[in-house]
Amino acid sequence: MFGSEFIEQSILSAATKGTAIIPFITAGYPEKNEFSNLVLSLSKAADVIEIGVPFSDPMADGVTIQRSSHQAIESGVRLQWILQQLQAIEINKPVILMSYLNPLFVFGYEALVHQSLKAGVDGFIVPDLPIEEGSDFRDMLNEANLGLIQLVTPASPTERIAKVAAMSSGFLYAVTVKGVTGGADGLSNTVTGYLEQVRQLATIPVCAGFGVRTAKDVALLEPYVDGVIVGSALLEAIESGQQPVEFLNNLRTKEK
Repeated sequence: MFGSEFIEQSILSAATKGTAIIPFITAGYPEKNEFSNLVLSLSKAADVIEIGVPFSDPMADGVTIQRSSHQAIESGVRLQWILQQLQAIEINKPVILMSYLNPLFVFGYEALVHQSLKAGVDGFIVPDLPIEEGSDFRDMLNEANLGLIQLVTPASPTERIAKVAAMSSGFLYAVTVKGVTGGADGLSNTVTGYLEQVRQLATIPVCAGFGVRTAKDVALLEPYVDGVIVGSALLEAIESGQQPVEFLNNLRTKEK
């Protein structure tokens, strides 16, 4: 099993026991030569792994991911290098690349699909590619059975959520806050009503991201989604010297 089906089944399987955990890391950060080891380590605790392709203008990301992206670029991390690194290791969990459109377009869609299949990439998140555009890229991914995970936000009208959900594959990414990643204020209790609506409109798993930092956040979201994405908080934990597997496992420990 691979591609969008692998992503979906991994999330649904984990959701039967609680909540799927999807860590996000920026490729090559904090140490370029430790990238493969970090991915393998995450695979021990993650249900799906999201890997960010460094980009010079990550408009949806907050300070932490912006910083990690800048350092990775300075270290020479590029899309081709990421695919080569992934091809050299065996991972038993689905892998998603999160990239802004420009690096993918420059790489070439046909080459990207071919090399992604060889590298074990199962899907993509492209935050600056609206559903009204990029039909050529979407068609190529669909033909290769690779997922294209679309995003909805609390500002999305009901009709928009339904339309985006119908065009997403692997899972539907429900952004939990209005703003960028890495917010320190925590999640609002009002997010649950929005997530209930998203889940009713989606026929594939729904995973929530942006602002997920603690086990308390995971416990709040668990009844309303199939999985959670955690990025900035994980990167900050790694920066402080915490073991990533320990951090992820602690997210599953609910605060009573």
